[in-house]
Amino acid sequence: MAARFVYWMNVSLDGMIERPGPQAGDDGWLRIGEPLHREFNARARALSMSVEGRVIYEMMEDYWPAARDDESLEDVLREYGGIWTDMPKILVSRTRTTAGHNTEVYGEDALERLAALRADTDGDIGVGGATLATQLMREGLLDELLLFVHPVVLGSGRPLFDVVPEPLQLDLIEAREYDDSVGLRRYAVRGAR
Repeated sequence: MAARFVYWMNVSLDGMIERPGPQAGDDGWLRIGEPLHREFNARARALSMSVEGRVIYEMMEDYWPAARDDESLEDVLREYGGIWTDMPKILVSRTRTTAGHNTEVYGEDALERLAALRADTDGDIGVGGATLATQLMREGLLDELLLFVHPVVLGSGRPLFDVVPEPLQLDLIEAREYDDSVGLRRYAVRGAR
């Protein structure tokens, strides 16, 4: 029995996950149509749980719990709101001690606890957040990257990973194309323990 940590992220062609400054986040560069969002929903539903850094978690908690019941939204968005809100989650944070929406908080000892969780759990565990993904990668705990590559060059911003001490070797295990030329690239991480 062992779970797998899967870093799931929307990314630009130049490896950025958000733009810098006050417009941080999407601000229109993501091309997420209904077919792609249905793919997000299916993959999220298949996860056993999610582990998120504080920035990603706070972005999600500000929107998705209310979205599940917002009749003005498309059904695919309401559906994802329900999936995210109901899914068991771990928030990794040194500053927050509480969280709602089926979420447990891991603090200073987060990496040790995540290693134990991975060893004692089954299924895929989604990972959200560049800092968290980098920490898991450095410990040999990151098993897979699930990237949705959007056809845009941002030029600057938050990169997919923090500084990587050595090259991260990957093997392509799945590739697909979606509406608006968005590509899915799924990679296994070589050497994950």
